[in-house]
Amino acid sequence: MKIVYDPLYQEHLRGAGHPEAPDRVESVVAHLRERGLFDCLAPGDAGESALLRVHSRQYLERVKQEVESLEPGALRELSTGDTVVDERSYEVAVRAAGGALAAIDHAASGRGAAFALVRPPGHHAEPARGMGFCLFNNAAVAARAFVAETGRRVLMVDFDYHHGNGTQAIVGEGLSYVSTHAHPAYPGTGERALRRTAAGDIEASVPILPIGIATEAFVAIWRELLEHAVRVVRPGAIVVSAGYDYLEGDPVGDLGVGLESADALGGLLRETADTSGAVVAFCLEGGYDPRRLGEAVARTIFAFDTGTVAPDAELGGVPLTIRRQLEEMAAWPE
Repeated sequence: MKIVYDPLYQEHLRGAGHPEAPDRVESVVAHLRERGLFDCLAPGDAGESALLRVHSRQYLERVKQEVESLEPGALRELSTGDTVVDERSYEVAVRAAGGALAAIDHAASGRGAAFALVRPPGHHAEPARGMGFCLFNNAAVAARAFVAETGRRVLMVDFDYHHGNGTQAIVGEGLSYVSTHAHPAYPGTGERALRRTAAGDIEASVPILPIGIATEAFVAIWRELLEHAVRVVRPGAIVVSAGYDYLEGDPVGDLGVGLESADALGGLLRETADTSGAVVAFCLEGGYDPRRLGEAVARTIFAFDTGTVAPDAELGGVPLTIRRQLEEMAAWPE
């Protein structure tokens, strides 16, 4: 798997003492190098036309102007929400969206999957609002580009601890979204939802109580979600919002799920790609224990690359409301 990365990603909020810090990606790079998995592809910047498929022009201009107004070393929150920025944030965010585009371009060209090791993350960024550490919705920018350039559908997969409200906001027109997340938790969205549009796009929002869930149950949910979603959507691409703050011990999230779930998710996504014929691109989202984040990303990539078979997991340990939701998905016709 190609790793899309640029050292520029380390320059957003350097020295700010913020949870979304440069050492997150530094740790991942170190783990990947150690395991011989750092096969790097350098990205460019996302063009305005690509960003405008997801975000409004007014929002782009607002972010640019507010960042450009900062003196070196100064911090502020965007006027749209709680996203902290410094004087380098705009250029880094544009390169992060470019990293997601490079990942989907690589995958769509038939050269294999790619993992965009980007920051700042993106799945909270709505069309006209940055929030929750996010400026631009990197994964959505990649997904919209694939739909525009191929005419095929995209399934967006989001296993971050937090609900991807920004991605959910743009479901439709060839883009489907499935997510597990803690609820109620930031950003306060992500209630149970299951819908299918007339055009065939789907949304499955699967909330998990913040008290946590067993690793086997978490894996079982994702096995079912992926199976039912690809059967209905028949995507040409799967774009993964890969957030690892759901892992046990994460200082910002923590659903009590073990690190072995990272292997299982890699295996499940490889199985899904092989059976559906969809290409796959990953975009880094959350995960705020740098050491565990590095190990989790490396394990996901290794499992995907090697075709590691994810363990079977019974739905017996899955909360009843989620089991019913999955049964409802299973009943959807193709």
